[in-house]
Amino acid sequence: MTATCVILDIGGVLEITPKTGWGQRWEERLELPRGTVNERMRDVWRAGSIGRISERDVHWEVAARLGLDAPQVEDFMADLWAEYLGTPNEELIDYVRGLRGSCRLGILSNSFVGARERETALYHFDELVDQIVYSHEIGVGKPDLRAFEAACAGLDVRPESCLFIDDVAVNVEAAQAAGMQAHLFEDNAGTITRIAAHLDARLLVPRARAGQAAVSNMLILPEVGEGTGVDDDVRQE
Repeated sequence: MTATCVILDIGGVLEITPKTGWGQRWEERLELPRGTVNERMRDVWRAGSIGRISERDVHWEVAARLGLDAPQVEDFMADLWAEYLGTPNEELIDYVRGLRGSCRLGILSNSFVGARERETALYHFDELVDQIVYSHEIGVGKPDLRAFEAACAGLDVRPESCLFIDDVAVNVEAAQAAGMQAHLFEDNAGTITRIAAHLDARLLVPRARAGQAAVSNMLILPEVGEGTGVDDDVRQE
């Protein structure tokens, strides 16, 4: 429970996920008012994010609520996943890959049912980090403190030894409330610098303690001439 740890979000951090406008395109295609897709599907999206509905039932609900046939449902979901998965943030992924073996590495993601299979197939995040915690698998998402507790428990680390990276300010604040250090992702350069500082701080702690011990030993040495003859000698995963 003393290992140093870095935990990252996926969407907007390890994945570049700009809005694609897919929902609006479907509304135009179906001649629906803007916002109708999310309005009709909101509770399904929520259920999918915390694992209270299966992928199969998501498809069924999409068909029933939007009046789509089976091929249309497949196209609709393909558009959803295209935005969800985005493209890999190669620079940051490569940097994190280089940290393996020097600290504990984890992912904490607000996700959707089916995400693990797709992200494993596309990006192999399971090979990048030691532990992935998906909200749809644990039944709770950020910024709920229980999500951060689950991530730390899965990695067997203390919150104070962890640096959490997210692109959403409220999640960063929640991580801090959970006892973690946290960084708001804005770009790769700033994030890599922050991670490096976190790991460097870990390396400095033993040196500081050793220095303190040496000073302490020096302070208790007897004055010359007392004749005592005493000779004082002075992560990861």
